[in-house]
Amino acid sequence: MAAHLHDDPAHLALQARRYPHLPVPDLVRQIQARQKARVKLPAWADNQELIFPPALSVEQASSEKTATYKANLVAGAARLADLTGGFGADSAHFAEVVDQVAYVERDPRLAEIVAYNLAQLRIGNVTTHAADAVSFLKTADQPFDWLYLDPARRDQRGGKLFRLADCEPDVPRLLPLLLRHAPRILLKTSPMLDIELAIEELRHVRRLWVLAVENEVKEVLYELGAEPAIDPERLAVNLRRDGSQQEFRVNRAREARAVPRYAEAQQYLYEPNAAILKAGAFKSIGTAFELLKLHQHSHLYTSQELRADFPGRTFRILATEKADGPILKAHLGPEGRAHVTTRNFPESVADFRRRTGIREGGDQYLFATTDLRGRLVVLICAKL
Repeated sequence: MAAHLHDDPAHLALQARRYPHLPVPDLVRQIQARQKARVKLPAWADNQELIFPPALSVEQASSEKTATYKANLVAGAARLADLTGGFGADSAHFAEVVDQVAYVERDPRLAEIVAYNLAQLRIGNVTTHAADAVSFLKTADQPFDWLYLDPARRDQRGGKLFRLADCEPDVPRLLPLLLRHAPRILLKTSPMLDIELAIEELRHVRRLWVLAVENEVKEVLYELGAEPAIDPERLAVNLRRDGSQQEFRVNRAREARAVPRYAEAQQYLYEPNAAILKAGAFKSIGTAFELLKLHQHSHLYTSQELRADFPGRTFRILATEKADGPILKAHLGPEGRAHVTTRNFPESVADFRRRTGIREGGDQYLFATTDLRGRLVVLICAKL
């Protein structure tokens, strides 16, 4: 199988008749799952001793980066139960920093695969349980320091859900039971779920993390405790390729108090990372770094002096032009290429490209937006 890990699974499936002595469909499924895991879990994808479940379980698993981050949040605990175990990526990482981990998974076949894989990985402080979360907790004879849940995020028709109460398990409904078994709960949700609604549904959120990897929000984490809370601290985190991370703290009260200042584009342009925008820091990010906002709804910032520690992308503004194809192309060289972002602009990136004829690529960045006077403009920039 190792020789075919990079081959097209569909092409391999068509060759099944040539190898009647081999379980080709099973091997193809293994290859598909390993290919799905190559970016998320490269160490596991390259481990020939592991068995992989269907590709959907791999798609829903945490990546190495996000699993490591979550493990750091619970480090030092004596006992943790992962109540929605899945492929076991989170349990394996929790086991590195927690004395005893209980992996709980309602699909017995998946639980069997994970038990086998944990043995191959020489992880000995995880017990596996083929049960649903409620059944497991009702028979648990000792309390835990942490409970971890990653509720299923799709309905029976495959559609995406936006309320926690529509996920499985229903954490808001089960919260009294969960808190009887642990003082702290770590909840992972899809970025698609509405943060404000989740805080309202849960009512016990102590703090939350919006977790991005390379400027793409991957998950939102909530720490729940016994006492009700109204306005939890939010930490926007962007994990970067070089191992560093950008962080910014905000809550609703701080955001409400922030009074932005506005100006036309100056020497530098700042685009907050995706985690900051998902956390709702639309005003406080500008005031924290003493930046000027281009427009109330653009969420782009500018300054005359460079703010090198800004948590996002930073650009030098080369020119400000109308959103006119020939005018813009005069700045871009013979190939007419640039990276395009539209913010508070009536066109999508695709529509902007079709109208102007500007192709993807090159070294320059175009920000199509609305300025302080309500004019549609394009900022031509070079990335720092």
